Amino acid sequence: FHLASAGDDAALNIWDYRNGKEPIFTRTDHSHWVWTVRYNTYHEQLLLTGSSDARALLTSAAGVCDDEEGLRISQVLEDGVLQSYEQHEDSVYCAEWSAAEPWSFASLSYDARLVISRVPLHFKYKILL
Repeated sequence: FHLASAGDDAALNIWDYRNGKEPIFTRTDHSHWVWTVRYNTYHEQLLLTGSSDARALLTSAAGVCDDEEGLRISQVLEDGVLQSYEQHEDSVYCAEWSAAEPWSFASLSYDARLVISRVPLHFKYKILL
């Protein structure tokens, strides 16, 4: 029941669309407009954002996610930026998770630089174990 949004306020917001008056999760870790936000298909607590500040951020929103048994995932992973990817020299306009492998993703910047990255192993193992 969650929807992620981003915009020119440099914020990542997650909304519960059953009650859309205010976001249930907000992060302002970018220093300029956020152009893209994507949920991980397999692990909903992981989000990617791309911004005009030339960074792609891997963020955890575990505090608003439940596992299959209804337990809060935040007991395993804290909310906030997990990793900042700064290989771009211009605005990051697109970030997409791999359709074939849940721990890989790509980011694309205005200068046509495509960067392939992975979730760091220690976060992967925290989620899986």
